[in-house]
Amino acid sequence: VQLQASGGGLVQAGGSLRLSCSAPGRTRSPWTVAWFRQTPGMDRTFVAAMHRSAGRISYADSVKGRFAYSRDTAKGTVNLQMNYLKPEDTAVYCCAASPSVISSLASETAYAYWGQGTQVTVSS
Repeated sequence: VQLQASGGGLVQAGGSLRLSCSAPGRTRSPWTVAWFRQTPGMDRTFVAAMHRSAGRISYADSVKGRFAYSRDTAKGTVNLQMNYLKPEDTAVYCCAASPSVISSLASETAYAYWGQGTQVTVSS
């Protein structure tokens, strides 16, 4: 399973970026695709994912109201629209996939497949 995140870059605080995760054939149920992020020296943290059984989306508290998760099944992509970016959003963002419906979306161990990340840098 190949996953590839793209769309990162350098942006000023308050700006926007749209990340895309190429996950051909992995955007339909029961596959679960999530976004995580990681800063140097820190553990990866959950950002967003969709509950495939219910269709609702979960977000980390730190990004609620600013980030929006979406999927394009036809293109085989999962996207993350990031608005009102803050310097603390600076991280490498990566997508992860699981071939099953999972209950604990925020748990790294629930995902068997990980893609290379894309760097997001937010300047103050």
